[in-house]
Amino acid sequence: MSLLDSIIGAFTGKSGEEGEAANPLSALLTQNGGLQGLMAKFSQGGLGEIFSSWTGMGENQAISPDQIQRVLGSGQIAALASKLGIDPAQATSFLSEHLPKIIDKLTPTGQIDDTADHSAGLAAMLPALLDKLGLGGK
Repeated sequence: MSLLDSIIGAFTGKSGEEGEAANPLSALLTQNGGLQGLMAKFSQGGLGEIFSSWTGMGENQAISPDQIQRVLGSGQIAALASKLGIDPAQATSFLSEHLPKIIDKLTPTGQIDDTADHSAGLAAMLPALLDKLGLGGK
């Protein structure tokens, strides 16, 4: 499975093989207690201000792969990497680049809505992500 197939699978919840797999990014949210739980985890790791910038209406602050690794831990990174078919370093780089944008898109009002269907929101982001990667329509 290519990296593009893995990214598509991550956002749509479908694997490159027959059948459906759990959406790894939705699973990451679920494992951490949704957006509220993920925000708490970032706060406990000293990165609450960064996470808040992603949910707020202002500019998203950047996060490094090392900071992602420190907050989520090697177990969650390894599990995500395995589901995506990439190595953990690629997974942390992917998350450091895309997690701020994903959280920002999942919180369009500047606040966390725990009643929102985040899986549907993640799947809806795929076309825009592909366009940004220059792969739209392919």
